[in-house]
Amino acid sequence: MATTATERQLLIGHEWVETGEWIDVRSPYDGSLVGRVPSAGADETRRALDAAEAAMSEPLPAHERAAVLDRVAALLAERQDELARTICAEAGKPLKAARVEASRAVSTYTMAAVEARKLAGDPLPMDASPAGEGKLGLSLRIPIGIVGAISPFNFPLNLVAHKIAPALAAGCAVVLKPAGQTPLSALLLAELELEAGLPPGWLNVVCGPASAIGDVLVEDQRVKLITFTGSVPIGWKLRERAARKRVNLELGNATPVIVAADADLEDAAARLAANAFSFAGQSCISVQRIYVEEPAYEAFVDVFVRRVEALVVGDPADEATDVGPLIAESERERILGWIEEARAAGAEILTGGTLEGSLLRPTVIAGAPTDAKVSCEEIFGPVCTVSPYATLDEAIALANGTRFGLQAGVFTRDVKSALRAARELDFGGVTVNEAPTFRADQMPYGGVKDSGNTREGPAYAIREMTEERAVVFQL
Repeated sequence: MATTATERQLLIGHEWVETGEWIDVRSPYDGSLVGRVPSAGADETRRALDAAEAAMSEPLPAHERAAVLDRVAALLAERQDELARTICAEAGKPLKAARVEASRAVSTYTMAAVEARKLAGDPLPMDASPAGEGKLGLSLRIPIGIVGAISPFNFPLNLVAHKIAPALAAGCAVVLKPAGQTPLSALLLAELELEAGLPPGWLNVVCGPASAIGDVLVEDQRVKLITFTGSVPIGWKLRERAARKRVNLELGNATPVIVAADADLEDAAARLAANAFSFAGQSCISVQRIYVEEPAYEAFVDVFVRRVEALVVGDPADEATDVGPLIAESERERILGWIEEARAAGAEILTGGTLEGSLLRPTVIAGAPTDAKVSCEEIFGPVCTVSPYATLDEAIALANGTRFGLQAGVFTRDVKSALRAARELDFGGVTVNEAPTFRADQMPYGGVKDSGNTREGPAYAIREMTEERAVVFQL
């Protein structure tokens, strides 16, 4: 995958900054140099917080914040191809999936602009109690303060957008640390923010060691909220360390799907094959565990495996590619180890489990024990298990049988079964007759149990990024 290396600087205040030390950004596909960015540490992070603090000393009116967000959305739309190619180069995301991500970032900013314009408190029913008689009450939504944002590699543009856009809509300045593997998309977005007229200090982007930058975000009391998307252990440790701050976590999953015998098996297989293996399964809600009602099990598995084997594995820059590389060789080796563990425990590899060059082929595993890593831990790779079930009770118990709870899915024509599953599946979201990898950017998105403690989507994130202040008038 030939590409021209791009050099970008950090954004602190209204300054593009170099530090003298550099981070090389390499293609996960062929190891070629994609670009480089300066490496920041604690000093640069504190400077970024100084700039954010100065920015918030002169609040931006809601209409100005909304106008900036609208202009960013327009610039994102104009430069979608450049953004998609940047995502493809640094993350190894197939180009057609990268284009979808770039398009979704436009929606994220558009929705945030809408929310900025209608951000308001509520009237308070003071005379609902005798104590409130003769009083008028209302609440205001006040920006919480500086937001420290930490984003992952797998959606290097749109998950950054889901942190920056709501924060700006709420009136909060941001210090962003993008993933070390994929900083170029975030810095390109920062360029668009300045081009859209965002005043100095409202967005600051620092790249570098997680320990140095994260320690400052945790310890500096000017940071009032940390929003983190990433691994489960790091997320909960961060929350533990920043006990006096609001810490919003969007973490992992071992995504289950229930396929009833009355479902449209062709449609289910097509949707699940695409969504289990898109971006090599490197999404928190990639389909990982499929439970199929016994009468339909063999028929579903047959069509599902055929769909999986038809996926194109190769260069992510090729328009035809469905499945590209994992982010790092170490991840590939870890996942191969999990596959072998399942095989040694008696599981059958129905397809995949082998390399095509350096790429791991989409892998479908049958008969994996419930305590095998592929069944109960987050794979974050192109691997999916299939298992039969006898009753809906059993299927729901199997789906709920992990420490994760981000999204789940059910395929059925029976409305009663669908509603029961929606009530009893212990997850932040449940899709019906759609893969649980689906996400519209305006919907509430987040998990329960080990999968997190918040909801993203501009309208929901803004609630977290503001404080509600009660105001009472004596009439």
